[in-house]
Amino acid sequence: MKELLTIASRELSSRADPKKAAEMAAYMKTDMPFYGVQKKGRTEVLRMMKREIPISDNSSYRAAVETLWSQPHREEKYLAIGIAKSYGDLLTIENLDLYRRLIVEGAWWDLVDEVAIHCVGIVHLIEREQAEPTIEAWIDDDIMWLRRTSLISPIKHRADTDHEMLFDHCLRRAHEKEFFIRKAIGWTLREYAKTEPERVRSFLLEHQDKWSGLSFREAAKHLDVG
Repeated sequence: MKELLTIASRELSSRADPKKAAEMAAYMKTDMPFYGVQKKGRTEVLRMMKREIPISDNSSYRAAVETLWSQPHREEKYLAIGIAKSYGDLLTIENLDLYRRLIVEGAWWDLVDEVAIHCVGIVHLIEREQAEPTIEAWIDDDIMWLRRTSLISPIKHRADTDHEMLFDHCLRRAHEKEFFIRKAIGWTLREYAKTEPERVRSFLLEHQDKWSGLSFREAAKHLDVG
């Protein structure tokens, strides 16, 4: 994957903006270095890499993701995730271990949420029976970002959401004081409410004494809860 790194380094360096890099690092509250390349520029680089370095099998897919992920700059990690979620036919159960690595090592919302929704969430949807034991295990994991992933992975499932699992997971984590968990509960329920508003409304009100104010406000944002 040397050529892939060459392209990434060359193209990100050519678009680097030191002032923007400092602003991005401050916003993300991280000491990890940035080039200062925003989403539009990163999308251009990602397209170039995909065009010049074709990925046709799982081995090259994993190698590309892991190679980019191991680089020091935040944008290289964004590109790793961009590669990871770009190949739908390679979003499979056998790569859940790779996605877990990105989540655990990423350990911040900008990295975790993309992997949770667009990688883990797709595997969870397409290979539900095989993926559910992992999603079920993660909801009680000691690592907070895996618990968050379990909560938000079905955000794009819409009508295919397993609402019983979703509701069970929300209740099991409702006691937590962790901001990112409380926010995740509200977010995932709010998104499901776009498909099943009455079901979510009834669930929220039935268990109203269990929710934090943040979770309830986020979940009920577009619902009539009196």
